[in-house]
Amino acid sequence: MWEGLRLQVFFLCLGAALWSAAAAKMYRGSGPRERGHRRHLSLHRHWERGKEGQVLHRSKRGWVWNQFFVIEEYTGPDPVLVGRLHSDVDSGDGNIKYILSGEGAGTIFVIDDKTGNIHATKTLDREEQAQYTLTAQAVDRDTNKPLEPPSEFIVKVQDINDNPPEFLHGPYYARVAEMSNVGTSVIKVTATDADDPTYGNSARLVYSILQGQPYFSVEPQTGIIRTALPNMDREARQEYDVVIQAKDMGGHMGGLSGTTQVKITLTDVNDNPPKFAQGVYAMAVSEDKVPGEEVGRLKARDPDLAENGLVDYRILEGDGMNLFEITKDSETQEAVVKLKKPVDFETKRSYTLKVEASNPHVDPRFIAWGPYKDTTIVKISVEDADEPPTFMAPGYNFEVEENAPAGTLVGRVHAKDTDIMNNPIRYMIPRYTDLEEFFTINHEDGIIKTTRPLDREAQSWHNISVSATEIGGHHQDAKVRVNIKVKDVNDNAPEFAAQNEVLVCENVSPGKLIETVSATDKDEMAHRQHFHFSLAPEVANNHSFSLKDNRDSTASIFVIRKGFSRMTQDVYHLPIEINDNGVPPMSSTNTLIIRVCSCDSKDTILSCNVEPFILPAGLSTGALIAILACIVILLAIVVLFVALRRQKKEPLIVFEEEDIRENIITYDDEGGGEEDTEAFDIATLQNPDGANGFLPRKDIKPELQYPMRPGLRPIGNSVDVDDFIKTRISDADNDPTAPPYDSIQIYGYEGRGSIAGSLSSLESVTTDSDLDYDYLQSWGPRFKKLADLYGTKDSADDNS
Repeated sequence: MWEGLRLQVFFLCLGAALWSAAAAKMYRGSGPRERGHRRHLSLHRHWERGKEGQVLHRSKRGWVWNQFFVIEEYTGPDPVLVGRLHSDVDSGDGNIKYILSGEGAGTIFVIDDKTGNIHATKTLDREEQAQYTLTAQAVDRDTNKPLEPPSEFIVKVQDINDNPPEFLHGPYYARVAEMSNVGTSVIKVTATDADDPTYGNSARLVYSILQGQPYFSVEPQTGIIRTALPNMDREARQEYDVVIQAKDMGGHMGGLSGTTQVKITLTDVNDNPPKFAQGVYAMAVSEDKVPGEEVGRLKARDPDLAENGLVDYRILEGDGMNLFEITKDSETQEAVVKLKKPVDFETKRSYTLKVEASNPHVDPRFIAWGPYKDTTIVKISVEDADEPPTFMAPGYNFEVEENAPAGTLVGRVHAKDTDIMNNPIRYMIPRYTDLEEFFTINHEDGIIKTTRPLDREAQSWHNISVSATEIGGHHQDAKVRVNIKVKDVNDNAPEFAAQNEVLVCENVSPGKLIETVSATDKDEMAHRQHFHFSLAPEVANNHSFSLKDNRDSTASIFVIRKGFSRMTQDVYHLPIEINDNGVPPMSSTNTLIIRVCSCDSKDTILSCNVEPFILPAGLSTGALIAILACIVILLAIVVLFVALRRQKKEPLIVFEEEDIRENIITYDDEGGGEEDTEAFDIATLQNPDGANGFLPRKDIKPELQYPMRPGLRPIGNSVDVDDFIKTRISDADNDPTAPPYDSIQIYGYEGRGSIAGSLSSLESVTTDSDLDYDYLQSWGPRFKKLADLYGTKDSADDNS
């Protein structure tokens, strides 16, 4: 590489020398006009007259340039001489100083201030910066006073081939259709070179193919890759790895190069027909298969992809075209042979089909390569199966007369075994189809008979099933539907169609039609058959009603007398005979009920009941309703009064659901004094020994009686009052029936054996008492108030 670089530098220097010589020659041969632009410019000024006679002052500069270019990537031991500055005012005595400023001045470019020589002290790279703009000026060395105005000049970096070509967008991926013509464009690759394209051949690139021949080629100047071989088959090879090289210097020796990879994929076209792997396919189907079931599969393979590889199937010919059909499995692209109609081993044991496979999408460019189809033969053999018996008819319809005796023949069903074995058949009627067992069947010959007389009016049709089972083998069975119609026999007499009463007014006129009766018969009516009506013989000569047969299965009833009286007779029974004229004829006598009613002058019925005749005169229905209403109101008042009286007599006891907190209960009855023994049990107060130690609450009504708690003992005769009160307080606090709030406790015991006697004021009717209350002082602090009251009084009396 360094040898090539030195060679480039040599040629570059040679070129620069030749260019300098040519420039000098051009200078020597140039006329007065060209010498105005020479490199040696005087600094002296001269006068030049303008177009309008104006005098312009112009300064002449006398710079001398030895070089305008500097080679990049120079690696020599000495700095590169770029050029030399020289002014006309420089007499060589050293009084002039040259100054350099601008891009890279002092760092990259340095100037000898005495001689004006400019050197490059660093290696330059054109790809980083192609040129530098500098400013030069000559000044007095002692005073630094400019001797002339500054002047700009450009130093260009001369390019060398130091950058190889690069493919900035590689690697590349391309697609081209298989079977493409030679020269078909695949993709264009492009390389870039950082060298100067305007100088030399450093950036002139040439493309070539290093890998991928002989399938592809590349155009040297454009980088376009094209197919180089015809009929490239994707099914043979789908992907190709191609390596492309780009070389500068026009591809000559010494040029730099770069490579890239191109992966080319051949896309599919429909260039292959479908092919069956076999010329003949063998399949088998059992005769017991039902239509729609699969018989077998076959597949024609097409190596093409996607829609180019789709295959359609059809049956072209064969003796099984009506019994078999072919469909396609869209997922596996297989042909599915299915049963279209049932087959019978005993009838035909093999079938042949010719099946065709074809491409639905054919590329017109390759249609000459066809045909894009293939055919094969499918042979289907029918396998024998143990089939159930077959009835000679799909269903049977029989008739039997009603009321026929048991054992009457209904009909016969027949089935046979179609297998080669031809096993005997056993017949039976499944009980779930004939729950009441109206019929029986002979197990060997299939003859059906009745088991008892049948009634058409109860059930006109009997739908049963008969099963036929092989005797031996796999006991296959088959069933058939048998519909038995019960034929009608005229065994039911006719009767009225409706059992309604006929209402007639008391003042009805003779000859008036009061009713039209009709009849019905449970038996079937024959064509043109109708009912005949007549009065029963016992009323044929009655003087109240007559009957007329209308000969259309109806009859009209007329009144033949004038007026009726409900008081005399309110209901008439008219027996009528009805004959159906059947074979044999059946008749019946039906009674028509005729009720006499009271009517107004317009024959509007007012009442047909007899009760109004037994009511008192002048008492209407409205009056009866009013009387009943009054009775109901009186009963309600009595019930309300009784309920109020009961509510007042209820005892004033506070129930458990009532809230008795701070309630004031008023009792309106007064006590009868100490002699009133009805208000309380005086024996309990006089005999505390009889108490059980548990005093119930007086302000509530307890639901349960609680036993005496352990630790409570009966009160003795010499109980202390203070202990007694504490005991009662404890009982009240621990009573589970007591509510958790304050209540008034009544203590009716004053203490047994007390010398004070009763504390009640009821017995103290006089103010002069001889009792001594000094003992209250010894009862403790609870009785201190009483002791102070009574003791103080006594003391006061003594002092007086």
